[in-house]
Amino acid sequence: MIGVRTGSRGSRWLGLLLSIAFVVSAGVMTSVVPARAATTAGWLHTDGSRIVTESGQTHTIRAVSWFGMETSNCAPHGLWTIPLDEGMRRIAEMGFNTIRLPFSNECLTASSTTSIDANANPTLVGLTPLQLMDTVIARAKAVGLSVILDRHRPGSDAQSELWYTPAYSEQRWIDEWKMLAQRYKNEPAVVGVDLHNEPHGAACWGCGDAATDWRAAATRAGNAVLSVNPKLLIVVEGVERQPDGSSTWWGGGLAGVAEKPVTLNVANRVVYSPHEYPASVYNQTWFGAGDYPANLPAVWEKNWGFIASRGIAPVLVGEFGTKLETASDRAWVKTLVDYLGKTGISFAYWSFNPNSGDTGGLVRDDWRTPQTTKLAALAPLLTPTTVPTAAPTASATPKPSSSSTPKPSSTPKPSSTPKPSSTPKPSSTPKPTASPKPSSTPKPTASATPSPSAPSAGGITAAWSLQSAWGEGYVADLTVTAARRVDRWTVSWSSPGATSIVNAWGMDCRLSGSTITCSGAGWAAGLAPGQTVKVGLQVAATRAPAAPPLSTTSS
Repeated sequence: MIGVRTGSRGSRWLGLLLSIAFVVSAGVMTSVVPARAATTAGWLHTDGSRIVTESGQTHTIRAVSWFGMETSNCAPHGLWTIPLDEGMRRIAEMGFNTIRLPFSNECLTASSTTSIDANANPTLVGLTPLQLMDTVIARAKAVGLSVILDRHRPGSDAQSELWYTPAYSEQRWIDEWKMLAQRYKNEPAVVGVDLHNEPHGAACWGCGDAATDWRAAATRAGNAVLSVNPKLLIVVEGVERQPDGSSTWWGGGLAGVAEKPVTLNVANRVVYSPHEYPASVYNQTWFGAGDYPANLPAVWEKNWGFIASRGIAPVLVGEFGTKLETASDRAWVKTLVDYLGKTGISFAYWSFNPNSGDTGGLVRDDWRTPQTTKLAALAPLLTPTTVPTAAPTASATPKPSSSSTPKPSSTPKPSSTPKPSSTPKPSSTPKPTASPKPSSTPKPTASATPSPSAPSAGGITAAWSLQSAWGEGYVADLTVTAARRVDRWTVSWSSPGATSIVNAWGMDCRLSGSTITCSGAGWAAGLAPGQTVKVGLQVAATRAPAAPPLSTTSS
């Protein structure tokens, strides 16, 4: 719990804490403060270290990430449980004013989504991922939330070091950013674009190598986006390795901005965005200092805080989060919240989702119950409000300037694809699509080879595919296809080392000994002849099976 400050600011913090305590004791996220109009900030630009509205008023971005559109589901996670409107209202009521929406380029061109419950979200089933993105933006806008689009990864399988891969060229990255800029050109709820999540490994800042210079790539992409919509904020993350050879978080190092800032063709558009995490994610050297946590502000100032304090540009701490399970983490988040409050720096918390393996989320596994301790820790930065519950009208849907997705250009990617960095580094990339752990923990194993399909005399086939694995668990998908009408189905496999089922979507799962048995549930319970569904689960386990034999039943 954050300590209560004295004076007028302390009274404000106390009021916020009491508001949160009141509403969560009632079991729902409503607020005792007056309702606010559901309006977004509109277009934003920069002025020195400030983010400002079109009228010149200082605006602090208070964002939270709701991930899932970057994964194989191509949809925000949790829509297998809660309506999209409910999640948006809950986020606004917590006191955030912006959604950071991760996506993958793979999902931009996909034809369908998975894991959306037809009962909870009947209007979302059958939408393409791009149509779903339109709707997510509209529903966010309806409760007064702005949106920052976050290109989290190229494919849905894993985070990449660089902004391109052999399968996803730089030109495709730029073309699809221009497509999105055009699509939402007339939608001021979309205020910014986070060009690429967590450059790391070989990525450098201002090194002059076209294949690895992230500053140069961000300049190219930023100018391309602004050539379509000059009103967007261009969010530029840092790199893992600083120009002086020191290392920080993936996306966290922005020391190079002092000598080599990103300069775009449209002025007052760049916002720098480091990521910061606590010792529970990776034990950086500064966590062991004798004066910890008092040393943290100096660390932050050196790595990225100077950008704001010197008036170079605004800073948005694009990810930070913790499960708050250790004294070190509690000290870290208190110090960071104090630092952000004193400096007025914008932020995006990771994450709303409860299924982030490193950090958990702001709601519990039911996607409804608030994580009261975390919200209390964040209270000095938030302004909980009551949000109208009326569903948005059809007119709230963004009108895309162009609904067609351009074909990627044939322009080749940079001439060489750098090898992955040998420096281990934890990612804040969400589970399920687990982030790499430091060297003391095996890096995630992502298998592209599913288990052989398991036929069933009862009428289904099933294929098991490991999406990601880390030291404490794994995420797997099941693809189930019905040969005839199926009312009930189950799939079982052996998972030595499994200790519990953390979460599941499209099915109910149980663990007995080392055997996991999953039964179709909700939107994936009954299957029509020829229908295929992709469902999944997250398992707490010391190891993940590679390609386990499957047993299936159906009726």
